[in-house]
Amino acid sequence: MKATIDKIITDIDQFVIKDTKSLEDFRIQFLGSKGIVKNMFGELKSVPNEEKREVGQLLNNLRLHAETKFASFKEQLETAASSDASLDLSRPGDSDEIGSRHPLSLVRSEIIEIFERIGYAVSEGPEIEDDWHNFSALNFPPEHPARDMQDTFFIEKGENEMALRTHTSSVQVRVMENSKPPIRTISPGRVFRNEAISARAHCFFHQVEGLYIDKNVSFADLKQTLLYFAKELFGEKAQIRLRPSYFPFTEPSAEVDVSCTICNSKGCNVCKYSGWLEILGCGMVDPNVLEACGIDSKEYSGFAFGMGIERITQLKYKVNDLRLYSENDVRFLKQFTPGM
Repeated sequence: MKATIDKIITDIDQFVIKDTKSLEDFRIQFLGSKGIVKNMFGELKSVPNEEKREVGQLLNNLRLHAETKFASFKEQLETAASSDASLDLSRPGDSDEIGSRHPLSLVRSEIIEIFERIGYAVSEGPEIEDDWHNFSALNFPPEHPARDMQDTFFIEKGENEMALRTHTSSVQVRVMENSKPPIRTISPGRVFRNEAISARAHCFFHQVEGLYIDKNVSFADLKQTLLYFAKELFGEKAQIRLRPSYFPFTEPSAEVDVSCTICNSKGCNVCKYSGWLEILGCGMVDPNVLEACGIDSKEYSGFAFGMGIERITQLKYKVNDLRLYSENDVRFLKQFTPGM
């Protein structure tokens, strides 16, 4: 019996399996209901009692050996079939849909690249801010009416007041507190204001704010920087104009318009037939802000500016509804797929 089992094991090892047909032949011959292994277990009853335990273990090893051989070759054949299918060059290919970057991300990156070319570093900060960084350090005294210009989402009021930041100027405060002039930085990020959602307003939006502080910085430096930015973003023919305005953290302050690229300043419904489009606010950093951040306002001066990325994107891609940016409508986003 032992010699027979050894011979069967040899036959199993020498059995050549080339395809699914030979694999099935192997199964029938050795593991089928009338196969060799089954028949060998049937002969166990004729083995003397004192040898049954040993022979039974040998038969179990025989069956395990045959099953292992079968499973191994079955896996090899399945792997080979799968590999052959992947190398079938005559099969039609599967086209993967190409995604696209969000239009706000595209414009944000373009703005950052423009300012990086003239030496501005990128600074980021927390979206949840304390009163000092969001208001007080920026010349917003307690109960000052200028605080009403920005409807705030307060998280915790009182002595330890915390809120969702209303502008990325809070990042500039942190930079001024932790850096020594000269400072040249831009602060892109998401900001929040408690406003009703409509085609022209949203409770959250994105900004890029810039800051430059050094000795003898003038308003002329600010104007030339913004003119360079407008020409890089909207084209060489772009022009800017500055209108007097008010911001608590800059003095003097101005609103900046760019010549309408849609009608070439001739007048259209987008620019309300004025030939100009408002794009950002700016001004010279108020000395109170410099002093609050530990910078000597008698030695250093600087300018700051801020723009809404949604506004710039609206002008660049003619998107007239702010809600489209956050609805994740695939039909809208596909318009910004490369090559389309």
